[in-house]
Amino acid sequence: MMKKSLLIIGAAFSLALPSAFAAAPVNGGGISEADITAFRNAYEKTPANKAIHNAIAGNGITALANNHSNLANFDNHFSHRVKSKGITNQRSSGRCWLFTGLNVLRAQMMRDHNLPKLELSQNYNFFWDQLEKSNLFLQGIIDTASLPEDDRKVDWLFSNAIADGGQYTGVADNLMKYGVVPIEVMPETHTSKATSKLRSLMKLRLSEDGLELRRMAAAGANAKKLDARKKEMLTEVYRILALNLGEPPTEFTWTRRDADGNAVSTDTYTPQSFYKTFAGNDLKGDYVMLMNDPTREYYKLYEIEYDRHNYDGYNWTYVNLPADDLKEMAIASIKDNNAMYISCDVNKFLDRERGVLDLNNFDYDSLLGTKFGMDKADRIRTHSSASSHAMTLVAVDLDENGKSKKWMVENSWGTGANDGHLIMTDEWFNEYMFRVVVNKNYITPKVKEVLKQNPTLLPPWDPMFAEDVDIVDFED
Repeated sequence: MMKKSLLIIGAAFSLALPSAFAAAPVNGGGISEADITAFRNAYEKTPANKAIHNAIAGNGITALANNHSNLANFDNHFSHRVKSKGITNQRSSGRCWLFTGLNVLRAQMMRDHNLPKLELSQNYNFFWDQLEKSNLFLQGIIDTASLPEDDRKVDWLFSNAIADGGQYTGVADNLMKYGVVPIEVMPETHTSKATSKLRSLMKLRLSEDGLELRRMAAAGANAKKLDARKKEMLTEVYRILALNLGEPPTEFTWTRRDADGNAVSTDTYTPQSFYKTFAGNDLKGDYVMLMNDPTREYYKLYEIEYDRHNYDGYNWTYVNLPADDLKEMAIASIKDNNAMYISCDVNKFLDRERGVLDLNNFDYDSLLGTKFGMDKADRIRTHSSASSHAMTLVAVDLDENGKSKKWMVENSWGTGANDGHLIMTDEWFNEYMFRVVVNKNYITPKVKEVLKQNPTLLPPWDPMFAEDVDIVDFED
């Protein structure tokens, strides 16, 4: 009896299928059997294609596309190079933006105070970054509580509740507010070096809290009650961060040493006083963010909403310029021995073994028998390319006419090829470099005029949203 009933139910369900899952109309855009037959017939089963398939199946695309002729005569000489020492390692985290910002700063601190070595605690500033981003999200939820749940801005907030990626304005706001400490004062932890689990749990915690705040607002809670509940939520966030990263120090004692390791002085500092003593830069007012985005008008000032780390910080605001303008100011900075924060699409045409970024590293066209022809603007429009990684620009090689031939960046992936540096050709710079942050001492008169404009506000889902998150998985 049971089997018969199931058969009847199954028959009824199958009869309902045509109306519930109506067949697509003829010529409705699907792939037909005739199409598949045509595809099969068009694919030439030649010995060459068979050999290519066997090679790719056993070795991967990138290994087979490696352009051997490009290996010859590549020199490592640079006409101008900023003095720097020591390579950092962000491990399995998206903190490239923070490592880069601190690497630029430590190079300056070592130069200005004749320090033989120095590494600043990335973990210390990462703690405050995660707390500030949590507040940015929760306050954003309160600010948009009157909007429907399917509003694009509300959806964007929940989709981007928290991350460990970031950009230069996050560095500026963080360091100016919280200062810095040497790495021995707040060293790395297992979680700071491998952030994926903390990131997923934090997003889960904040998403739940965000829904609660929206429901409180819908039930009539006023701003005071919402703020009080938000601070309770942030107290919980602080506890989670302290358990994983350690609690940031309020003061510490540090011994300054000379090149021979002898103690020069021992003093007690707060993180803020340490920053003021050894750095003191106005990271907000003294620096300009330059962008090369050919999809938007050049010599214009743009601002991206919510593209910041602190709620009371400032959005990413940048001057959009041709690539040659970025190069001009970057060269001036390097000649004056000042490194720069840059960000680019690092995974494109990267030969990781050699530490070289070159458009000729790989010949995918010849291997696959197709042409990849989009320019930079079209790659941005189609989300095929965007800034993904921040590094420290430290060197340029100029020809006899003062034109750049290649560049070098200090990376944060530990030691490796070129002692932890990447070399990029000038042509690669044109195609995959996006942002350069320079001191105002090196900007051109034309950029000074652009900075007087009222910025055009772009939405947070703009393709140039400045989330440098590093690349963990490399091409095979």
